[in-house]
Amino acid sequence: MTLPPNVYDAEPIPAAARAEIDRMLKTGDLFRYTAPENAPVTLLEREFADLMGSKYALAVSSCSAALFLSLKALGLPRDARVLIPAFTFAAVPSSVIHADCVPVLCEVGENYRIHITDFTEKLDSTISAVIISHMRGHTSDMDEIMALCYARGVPVVEDAAHSLGTTWGGRNIGTIGRVGCFSFQSYKLVNAGEGGIMITDDPDIIARAVIMSGAYEHNWAKHITTPDPDLDAAFAKAQNQLPLYNLRLNNLSAAIIRPQLAEIERRVTDGRRNHDYVAARLNASPWLEVPEKLEQEERAPDSIQFNLVGMTEDETRAFAEAAACRGVKVQVFGLSTDNARAFWNWRFIPGRAPELPQTRAMLMRACDTRLPARLTQTELDVISDAIIDATADVMPPARAYGT
Repeated sequence: MTLPPNVYDAEPIPAAARAEIDRMLKTGDLFRYTAPENAPVTLLEREFADLMGSKYALAVSSCSAALFLSLKALGLPRDARVLIPAFTFAAVPSSVIHADCVPVLCEVGENYRIHITDFTEKLDSTISAVIISHMRGHTSDMDEIMALCYARGVPVVEDAAHSLGTTWGGRNIGTIGRVGCFSFQSYKLVNAGEGGIMITDDPDIIARAVIMSGAYEHNWAKHITTPDPDLDAAFAKAQNQLPLYNLRLNNLSAAIIRPQLAEIERRVTDGRRNHDYVAARLNASPWLEVPEKLEQEERAPDSIQFNLVGMTEDETRAFAEAAACRGVKVQVFGLSTDNARAFWNWRFIPGRAPELPQTRAMLMRACDTRLPARLTQTELDVISDAIIDATADVMPPARAYGT
C-alpha cells in the first residue's frame, strides 16, 4: 500500500541562495537600507517588476501588508467602503479594517468566482475601492469587473496571493488593477516562510507605499535604481507627509526568494498538470465536481477545490472524516470550525454579518485539498483514490448509480 504524500512541505530552497545567505550570516547585514544600493531586497523588487511587466515593486513583510499599504497609498478617507468578495481569507477584510476602511462583501458563486450581478449592484456611489481576491487561484471575470470599475472611477487592487503565474487574456494577474499584491508565505508558489510584494505602474502609489512601509528619512532614494523623474517628484511630494508602519522585508528573505523566481514557470506548468489530472479523475465521480476555468484564464494552481454533489451536511462531514482516515485532509470551507475563509467567522467586521446565501451554500459543500507542484503521478493517484473512495464509504452504491 502506498502511503499518502506529505503535501505540506515546500520545495527545497535552490542552492543558488546559499552563498548569499552564508555571506549575510557572516556579516549580519540583514537590513535592506544598510547597503547604499543593490541590497538583496532592492534587487528582488527590480527582478519581480521586470518578471511581471510592471514599472515598480515594493517587497514587504506579507501580502496582508501589501494590501494594507495599497489602500493607504490610494489615499482613501476614513470609513471608506471597500468592496471585496465574500470568499477570501480573513487577512483581506482585516487589511481593510487596518486601513480604517469598511469592508463590503459581495456574493461568490458555486464556481468560487465573484457573482457579477451582486457585484454590480453593490458597486454603487458609496464604494471607494475594490479588492479582487483571486481566491485559491480562481480568477473572476476581470474584463467585466474592470469595465464596471473604470466606468465608476473606482480603483481596483488585486489580491493575487494565490495567483502568481496565472494569466487572464494573456496578461499577468496582478497587473490588471491599479495595484497587485502577492504572497511569499510557505504554502505559496514562491516560499520565504513569510513575505509579500506589491506591484504598480503608478509612481504616486509606489512612493507613498514605500515611505509608509518604513523608508524613513531619505532611505526612499535607495528604491530608485534607474533615472525616473516621475518617481523623484512623487517621493519629494510624500516626504515627511505620511506615517511609518515599518512593514519592510529583510535581505535574508529576499535572498531566499530571488533564485526561486527562475523556478516559477516550471512550478506553474507542473502545478497545472497535476491539478488537471486530479480534476479529471474527480469529475468522473457522480458525487464530485471541479468547476471549469473561465475561457480567458490560465491558472497556476497548487491546490484543488471541488464541490460535493447531492450530499447532506451529515454525509459531507462523514466524507471528510473518511478521507482523513485514508490519509488525505479535505477541508470543507463552511464546516471547518473557525475557518478563516468562512465570512461568518469575520466577527471583527462592524455590524451584523451580511446575508449572503449563495456564498454560504457554496462554502458548505466546497472542498479544498493541497496539490503541490512537486507531486508525482503515483502520489496524485493516491490522493484522488482516497477522495473518490471516501465518497464510496459514505454514499450507498444504489444512489450512486441511480438504481
